[in-house]
Parts: sequence; structure tokens; C-alpha cells
Amino acid sequence: MRFIDLPEYGGPEVLQLSEGEKPRPAAGEVLIKVAAAGVNRPDIVQRKGLYPPPPGASPIPGLEVAGEVVAVGEGAVRWHVGDRVCALTNGGGYADYVTVPAGQCLPVPQGLSPVEAAALPETFFTVWSNVFDRGRLQAGEVFLVHGGSSGIGTTAIQLASQFGARVFATAGSDDKCRACESLGAERAINYRAEDFVEVVRAATDERGADVILDMVGGDYIARNMKAAAMDGRIVNIAYLQGAKVQVNMLPVMLKRLILTGSTLRPRSAEEKAAIAQALEEKVWPLIEKGKIRPQVYATFPLPEAAEAHRLMESGAHVGKIVLTL
Repeated sequence: MRFIDLPEYGGPEVLQLSEGEKPRPAAGEVLIKVAAAGVNRPDIVQRKGLYPPPPGASPIPGLEVAGEVVAVGEGAVRWHVGDRVCALTNGGGYADYVTVPAGQCLPVPQGLSPVEAAALPETFFTVWSNVFDRGRLQAGEVFLVHGGSSGIGTTAIQLASQFGARVFATAGSDDKCRACESLGAERAINYRAEDFVEVVRAATDERGADVILDMVGGDYIARNMKAAAMDGRIVNIAYLQGAKVQVNMLPVMLKRLILTGSTLRPRSAEEKAAIAQALEEKVWPLIEKGKIRPQVYATFPLPEAAEAHRLMESGAHVGKIVLTL
């Protein structure tokens, strides 16, 4: 099979198209012939040598795919050869074939192409587990997501609005802000021109946001505390501007804030399967009704993975970038 090799760490140019043996599914796994694979920020960080795969995971980049089941390991009883699935992988998605624990697979929602389906797993698993499981977002609450035009952001905006929250988002241009609002954000804030703390507090009669999803870090850590409501929950999933800051922790006590966060890739197969089950029950019906749809910005053939990485690092995209095979 073809796959994208990472022989050394560095810029996008280190990604190389190579050939190797097709993997075989172990017990509890399925083998997927990949039709499309999503590109995600953790792939960039892995390429730079800052996010090594967990023990036992494939060193090939790629955390989400869509395709067809072509072999089934012992005990993977739900899936059959020929089933169309999308899946959260533990690595190995940038390839013609990938093995995946059966519990991390989901049926391709009716009406979605393989490219759209490949744009679902990483962001939907991440948003569900952090916004709804850890952040406990409820209908009627105020939700703020940073990076609203990213794959995570466009997913979070749609999910939060569909589940009845008031949604605010930050983005880096007026065009991106309009895109966020078209997906369900009540107000998108151009962080280059406005202070999100002031905007959110003014729009909520100084109450603030009940749940904040942050992938920026840096000085946003202290500013999130100012923007948070009483009993607010601030969830960090990345620190693009740095994880080490000096911050006044007094608002945590005075506002009874919860500061939390998580990573997805190292979690157990059982935990990921539980997230998959929740998505299939609560989110997949909304996708099939057309109320939520993955936002695919651009596609690249597998040999052009480096170009896909360059686009992601440029920050010009709105939504997802997908490799096609």
C-alpha cells in the first residue's frame, strides 16, 4: 500500500509518499480501505516531533478516515466486509489501508460523501468529549469557542447551537467571523479588532460565558477567566500560544470556576468507543437530517500531503482539510 512516511521531523517537506505492507486487523479491529483522511493540527505537531504516537500506535500520521471495511478481526462483530464507515484512528490514516479498533468506527451518515465523512471523527469526538462531557454544556447556557473557523471551531459552533446554547466565537478576520455566524454563532468576534472579554460580557449583561473551549492558551488563559460566568467551565484542548503563563488564580475561587482539559489520542479504546456511541445516538441523527454538516475547505490527493499541511499552517482555511485516495 501507499502511505505518507515521516522519516525525520521538520517542515511539510519531510512528508514522503512511500510503499509498504498492508496491515492486518488484530482481534477487535477492522481493516479499512481508505477513501479519504482528515488533516488535523495534531498531525502538524507530530510532524514537528512534538507529539509522538502513544505506545503501540502507528507512526504514520492521520487520526481520522472514511472508507470501506475490507477485513474484520476476531471479535469485531458489528462490522462486516463492505460496510461504509468513518473512524477515529490511533494513527495511520494517511495510507491506502488502516486498522482501527472496531469501537472507534461509525457508519457513514446517510447523504455524506467519503470526503465529508472523513472530516467528522477527530473534531466531533474532541468537541463532544470536551464541550459536553467535561464542560457539561446545557441548553440555554452561553458558550464561547476560540478558533471558531477551524475544524474544531466549526464543529463546536454547530453542535452547541443545535443543542440550544447561545454561541459566541472568535476568529481572525471579518470573513471568518461571517462564516462562524452562518453556522450558528450568535456573535463572532474578530480578535484582531475587538476584545472578546468585553463583547461576551456586554452581550450577556456582564454575566459571561458558562463554557469556554480554548485551543489558544497564552494570555487567553487569564482573559478566559475574566470572560467566564460564575460557575463557568474553561476547557483547554491546545496551547498554540503557550502553556506556561503567570496568572492570577483568584477568579477561580471567587467565581467557582472549573479549569479542565484533555487529549484524545492517548485515551483507551473503551473511552473512545463510549464517545462514539454517544455521537451515534445524539449527533448522527442531526447530521442525517442536514442540521449539522462538516465544513470541508479543501482536498488534496494523498501524494500532496505536504501542501495540505502548508495550508493548515497558513491559517487561511475555514473548516476541514481532507486528503483523498
